[in-house]
Amino acid sequence: MIRKFLPHPWLTLLLIVVWQMLVNTLSLGNLVLGLILGLTIPILTAPYWPNRPRLRSLPRIVEYIVIVLWDIIVANVQVAGVILFKRNADTRPAWIDIPLKLHTPEAITVLAGTITMTPGTISSDLSADGHTLLVHCLHAPDPDAVRAQIKSRYERRLMEIFE
Repeated sequence: MIRKFLPHPWLTLLLIVVWQMLVNTLSLGNLVLGLILGLTIPILTAPYWPNRPRLRSLPRIVEYIVIVLWDIIVANVQVAGVILFKRNADTRPAWIDIPLKLHTPEAITVLAGTITMTPGTISSDLSADGHTLLVHCLHAPDPDAVRAQIKSRYERRLMEIFE
């Protein structure tokens, strides 16, 4: 019975928090509207999520979030350095194929989103079979090192969380 009215409790909580951040005003009316959205949207979208992913470890999720936030800060500084101090001729942009061990669409989506959120890199395409992610890097003098870093820093942790 609870699953019928609260099919995705974490999504409900996330929607309420995001709504409060969007309206940027804490009031009873905004909180009630956020609660209505947080309850209604998961109920309406539940049929489209028949096989929800099971997240394995909350400490691993927190660790992943902290690592991604740190990497975003570091990448901002690195990209600023490339833009401000490197001549165009000295930059080494690269397209890199990342072979994936991840199988669940949610984990692959989180990996692609993480890469795109990190300044200087963007996930461009996923192969038709879902086993290779194409990534563009603003400056990658060693594409193999970038590939290894993505696999060890992000993919390995996502496998521990999702699979």
